[in-house]
Amino acid sequence: MAADAQGKTLRDVGIGQTARVRRLVGEGAVKRHIMDMGITKGVEVYLRKVAPLGDPLEVTVRGYELSLRKSEAECILVDE
Repeated sequence: MAADAQGKTLRDVGIGQTARVRRLVGEGAVKRHIMDMGITKGVEVYLRKVAPLGDPLEVTVRGYELSLRKSEAECILVDE
């Protein structure tokens, strides 16, 4: 099932907003890569800014800054 059918993704969060990770979707290496960066269920993610062309996104998670590709952000389902 596609992420957009399951709810709001990190890609849909506005600049300056905080969202809580509900779950991760995706396969194997992509999901593991996101988890290795510290983005896991229940963690709060603050969207700091988005590059002019929309890729990458800069977020703050667990006290550090992180850049995510649009495709990675679309694998992160969130609740605001």
